[in-house]
Amino acid sequence: MPFEWDSWIGTVAAIALAVAIAAIAVIAIRVLISVIGRKIAWVGNLGRRVQNALSFTALVVALWIGSSVSWPGDEPWWPAVSRVFLIATIAAGAWLLSAAVSLGFEWMIAREEGSLGGAEGRRRTTQLLVIHRLILVVIGIVAVGVTLFSFPEMRAVGTSLLASAGIASIIAGLAAQSILGNVIAGIQVAFSDAIRVGDVVVIEGEWGRIGEINLSYVVVYIWDERRLVLPCSYFTTKPIETWTRRSDAILGTVYMDLDWRVPMEALREKFDEILDASPAWDRRSKSVYVTGSEGGYVTVRLVMSSKDSDDQWALRCEVREKLMTWLQQEHPEALPRTRVALEG
Repeated sequence: MPFEWDSWIGTVAAIALAVAIAAIAVIAIRVLISVIGRKIAWVGNLGRRVQNALSFTALVVALWIGSSVSWPGDEPWWPAVSRVFLIATIAAGAWLLSAAVSLGFEWMIAREEGSLGGAEGRRRTTQLLVIHRLILVVIGIVAVGVTLFSFPEMRAVGTSLLASAGIASIIAGLAAQSILGNVIAGIQVAFSDAIRVGDVVVIEGEWGRIGEINLSYVVVYIWDERRLVLPCSYFTTKPIETWTRRSDAILGTVYMDLDWRVPMEALREKFDEILDASPAWDRRSKSVYVTGSEGGYVTVRLVMSSKDSDDQWALRCEVREKLMTWLQQEHPEALPRTRVALEG
């Protein structure tokens, strides 16, 4: 009997042939990428990143073609099934494009962090992260839009919506005012350079680092491993304290309330000795001054510099502890005390 494509056997054969051709094409692409990737590193990384999306896209297209040229293509229910294949192809294409875009942005972020570092590196990294998320959102919106407008009914609805765009935009603006405000604030935060990923900040009385900047919210990593989540509009409407605006270098102070008999020259020499022996001091600045003399004791302010806030915290604790121990052992008369005069 002659072979007929318009049968179940013909359908299976057509699908198997289409899948085999797609598999051969995918394998050939992988081999080509592997050969080129040995000389060009980013090509190999791209191949590894998109291989799952590429395989899924090839499989969907193969099933679609194999079914359309055989028996199902002549059935009355085929247009509905073909629409499902179209939606799956659009989703697979969006997945493939998103994977490639994500790899490109990861490469750019790694290059910026490696070449610049510091405040400038954090600024560019933050902008790239926000642009990356915007592009992924746009890809998703376009994919959903193309899927919806593949239905003739949705085209008619779209025409009606465009005719009443003025009313719809007003209603949508009122309903999503806070959401859109946060999104716009997120873009403003990223490109106004107010804060950047990795900046050291004090917010709501909490010390931490900017860990994530999303389109609608910012996550602050608190020093004790808690997480403070704030809307992006917070950073455009309220003042914040940042320690790394232009540079990571920072000055720190230690205040000590001591007795009037404290030997200041000996204290300065001991302070210099502690700083010289500490790797946390960057040798930019240091000073010791008496800044107050109220309440029966004097206030000594010790200023020291460090390359970043982490070193500054460790240096302040070290100076405070070693000076306290030194005063206890060498100059106990300098420790603060209360004097009472008795009469009679």
